[in-house]
Amino acid sequence: MTGPGRQRPLLFLDVDGPLIPFGATPQQYPDGYPTYHSGSGPRAAAANPLLARIDPAHGRRLAALACELVWATTWMDDANECVAPWLGLPDLPVVLWPEESDEEERGGLHWKTRPLVDWAAGRSFLWVDDEVTDTDRAWVATHHRGRALLHRVDPCHGLTDADFAALAQWLRAG
Repeated sequence: MTGPGRQRPLLFLDVDGPLIPFGATPQQYPDGYPTYHSGSGPRAAAANPLLARIDPAHGRRLAALACELVWATTWMDDANECVAPWLGLPDLPVVLWPEESDEEERGGLHWKTRPLVDWAAGRSFLWVDDEVTDTDRAWVATHHRGRALLHRVDPCHGLTDADFAALAQWLRAG
């Protein structure tokens, strides 16, 4: 819940995995992944055929969450050019990634973890990604003074009703 003078939590959103599912076995999807059509982004689908795997209804559901959406993806500005129109979302802020460091990889810390904590600057945040680990959660718990939920999405299925329920529940508890 946000009150006067209190900022809404950030939701750092990855594209590949949470929005574009991948890696499922033929047994999980014998007919292939479901595909969708979007009234908002026909140009985007031509740019990348994987966009058809994104359920456009996710845009409405993400926008309805009580948070500020931020792209946290290697798609960078392409997320605003291709994915946002597909979802019917406006342009969102984009996390700019620093050069990768071997230090994070050696310790098992995801290369996005430190930059996201820096971007949040103490503000409460959710991080929705398919690569979040317990190492990232422990590091954030130690180095971030605000509330944080690092939510791992199964990349084989992408965002599900259960994921949206978990995000909404965390936001309500704040």
